[in-house]
Amino acid sequence: MAFKQRALVGAALLGIAGAAWVDPAVLDACAGYTLQNAQIEGSVFTADLVLAGNCSVFGADIEQLSLTVAYETDTRIHLKITDAAKDRYEVPESVLPRPSASGNASAETAAIQFNYTDDPFSFSVYRTSTSEVLFSTASFPLIFEDQYIRVKTSLPPSPNVYGLGEHTDPFRLPEFNTTRTLWSRDAYGIPTGTNLYGNHPIYFEHRATGTHGVFLLNSNGMDIKLNETEEDGATLEYNVIGGMVDFYFLAGSETSPVEVAKQYAEVVGLPAEVPYWSFGFHQCRFGYSDFVDVAGVITNYSEANIPLETMWTDIDYMDRRRIFTVDPDYFPMDRMREIVEYLHDHDQQYILMTDPAVAFVEGYEPFDRGTDMDVWLKFPDGTVSLGLVWPGVTVYPDWFHPDIQSYWNTEFTMFYSPEAGLDIDGAWIDMNEPANFCNLPCEDPFQQAIQQALPPNRTTAPPDHDSPIFVNSTSVSRRRKRDLLTPQYAIDNAAGALSSKTAWTNVTHANGLVEYDTHNLYGTMMSTATREALLNRRPGLRTFVITRSTFPGAGSKVGKWLGDNLSQWDHYRFSIAGMLGMASIYQIPMVGSDICGFGANTTETLCARWAMLGAFYPFMRNHNGDTSISQEFYRWPVVAEAARNVLDIRYRLMDYIYTAFHQASVDGTPVLQPLWYQYPSDTNTYPIDLQFFYGDAILVSPVTEENSTSVNIYLPDDTFYDFTTFAPIVGNGSEVTLTDVNFTQIPVYIRSGNIVPLRVQSAMTTAELREQDLEVIVAIGRDGTARGSLYLDDGVSLVQESSAWITFTYANKTLSVDGSFGYQTESRLKQLRLLGIDSEPTTVDSDGERVQASFEAQSKSLLVSLDKALTGGFSVTLSE
Repeated sequence: MAFKQRALVGAALLGIAGAAWVDPAVLDACAGYTLQNAQIEGSVFTADLVLAGNCSVFGADIEQLSLTVAYETDTRIHLKITDAAKDRYEVPESVLPRPSASGNASAETAAIQFNYTDDPFSFSVYRTSTSEVLFSTASFPLIFEDQYIRVKTSLPPSPNVYGLGEHTDPFRLPEFNTTRTLWSRDAYGIPTGTNLYGNHPIYFEHRATGTHGVFLLNSNGMDIKLNETEEDGATLEYNVIGGMVDFYFLAGSETSPVEVAKQYAEVVGLPAEVPYWSFGFHQCRFGYSDFVDVAGVITNYSEANIPLETMWTDIDYMDRRRIFTVDPDYFPMDRMREIVEYLHDHDQQYILMTDPAVAFVEGYEPFDRGTDMDVWLKFPDGTVSLGLVWPGVTVYPDWFHPDIQSYWNTEFTMFYSPEAGLDIDGAWIDMNEPANFCNLPCEDPFQQAIQQALPPNRTTAPPDHDSPIFVNSTSVSRRRKRDLLTPQYAIDNAAGALSSKTAWTNVTHANGLVEYDTHNLYGTMMSTATREALLNRRPGLRTFVITRSTFPGAGSKVGKWLGDNLSQWDHYRFSIAGMLGMASIYQIPMVGSDICGFGANTTETLCARWAMLGAFYPFMRNHNGDTSISQEFYRWPVVAEAARNVLDIRYRLMDYIYTAFHQASVDGTPVLQPLWYQYPSDTNTYPIDLQFFYGDAILVSPVTEENSTSVNIYLPDDTFYDFTTFAPIVGNGSEVTLTDVNFTQIPVYIRSGNIVPLRVQSAMTTAELREQDLEVIVAIGRDGTARGSLYLDDGVSLVQESSAWITFTYANKTLSVDGSFGYQTESRLKQLRLLGIDSEPTTVDSDGERVQASFEAQSKSLLVSLDKALTGGFSVTLSE
């Protein structure tokens, strides 16, 4: 195999400084296409689109296109437009399998309809029941060139558009001059208004009349522009540099926004179930100096009485930053194995970082094995493409290579061997945009490695190999040659040229695809390969993988952290909208930000507030950088108290959380929800992104301003109950000011009408937690009813031999417990707590037997003592 690096581009590549701009009037003046030969066969409409006049803004127009419109289900229309004469790139089915059609859908039964005008061609999608137009290209011609596609739709005034991530913009996207660029990049500091690590060309639009979704299945770079002007009104415009038009239109619902999220899950896949233990607290840092440092953190959490479920280690453990190695002086294998064994002996877990880039060093076995298998990304001439990452000059795995899974399995099996290596419990994959530190034109990555001091030298002396630890512990074909480096339309990539800070976009995969088309798939493909490698290590067990770069469908296999944020209050706030996007729209519910911030130095009050907010991230991990101060929760008394308080809440709620995740894996119901999902007719909720629901019952309203002990929260017209005092608070669709919220508290409420299962008490590990007994909180709604559920299984198996799905229904002063009880747990239901009880009942009976109950008049709550095995249904009745 030949290895070399050449200057592939010159001044032209470096000269691209920003996005391409053309007067919209010029684009709108293009003649577009004329529709001909329309045919209908069953639920499928086809036609030809013939170029009506030359436009050629960024290259020659494609003269004839084919249009296919399929009613796949009663709530989904699939529309494709592509070159009629030549194959064009589309997202491979191996990366995102296409959903199957129901087989009985038709225009007559569909909730949305396709309509068109033939000359000039335009199309619209409208809601069947009301004829309301949801998407319309009228007045905006279709432009379809080899490396530029434009589709533009009208929107209603001041539209409520959500999605089009990954970004740190507001959850409700600003309607004026917003450009959402989709092109994966290493985005330290997660700056607003720029493209970040992942790409999700899906948006939900919410109106008073309902909610619908539009998904463009395309992995090429693109700018999506949202704007509102006097001339055009509100519009949304796609500008794409390749692929095809491949839309899925989702009808959503006229009443429940949750339905469109479920429909999107039908397209991209249901979220993966993760191990029960993964909902525990995770600790990491880039900058742990050696194995003694790591062991000390584990010990210190135990001494501080703060639950630590999973210890993580960043790239510090590696030998010269090379993946699948340990530094023999700072992190020797035998001492690292001792740490893993200690964690496992204490029902705790361990996870390590794995990057995709492999050091370009002969004699380094992962490189040699990959070279022998010929699995690296290559230039068109067959030479291997070189990059520059932490270990210095590197090569990149080709995730499309037919032998790549075998290579990745081998490396994981050998290095993470339970017998001779590090027996990890999950995987953390980073830098998979893929990242590249080599500055363009990158003519000599070896020289740049020297200039950038890669790999970096250690700054401390190694510890004695025998240093004691845990001593104080208590527990495709193409039309013509394309410009794969500098297309005429330049997307607004914050890194500059397409190949800047990433792999060259003209490198070719083993199957002939080029990085220009597949760049945005790289992280998700690494995620898939890593999940398979973990399954190969531990067959039959659920995997836990956290990645940085994602594409639609990633959530069906992995979770996601929101990247290299900063220890700043605005980043604390950004994290809420960021995780709402992933969990409530993109179907990646196992998501969280680096608690207390990754870059820069946190403060005691910021870290205390962030610890409490972070407890309501699905993925809860404290992680920061090597140039920042240490920020483990035990380092400040206030932060330690805040962590203990909120972890008590999180751990007691863990079965509620686990149940919500199971429901998501069944039908796509979002685990996190913005307020408007639950109150779709309340227009005040549409822009709110500093409060959110965990599941559909727990309202989280954190303090969001620096050094403040008060917060203005919005309460819809409903009744809520304080999670800690159980006192009712009646919302009337207005803001409420909460005062005296100290730095160890976070406002959390239970929405009335819900029943929430809890553990009676918390624990230091999830294994211990699963042994605790249960209680149920019945938050009675204004109509006198409430409902909820509890899912139980063994917490780790991919396929469960038995499970329990228990339903709780309260009506007419009776709680009915029913469902399936296949999973046998020794935990018992010890008590009910009913909220919203106006007066003390005369008696409380369970299946005809009197039970003890105590009434609290001030909080209007009733505590009922029980001792029920979760082996069958029963009821509890209140009598006047």
